[in-house]
Amino acid sequence: MVRKELQDIEDLQDEVFGKAFHFQDAPREKQLEHIELLEELLSKQQILYFRLQHSDDPDAKRMLEKIKAGATEFGFSRDTDIGYVFRNMMKVVAHMREHLATS
Repeated sequence: MVRKELQDIEDLQDEVFGKAFHFQDAPREKQLEHIELLEELLSKQQILYFRLQHSDDPDAKRMLEKIKAGATEFGFSRDTDIGYVFRNMMKVVAHMREHLATS
């Protein structure tokens, strides 16, 4: 099940990142689709992270450590609450949606 979730997340990441460079030039409808993909991706990542946090499986613990290590590569401290990072990213995406609706 986790492998399927990871594959779904990877596929979504590829799609989101592939379209990110064209976001500004895309028609409003395509921009909205991109925002929806971002929301779906973040939601799936949050759920997976939550499951990893609450698992006793050694593989889950290793994956959790990889996520934390990856966060430090983005400038976050080792003790940063990744859940907090996800919540803030969701706020940014919500702001993108609001901006698109009012422009």
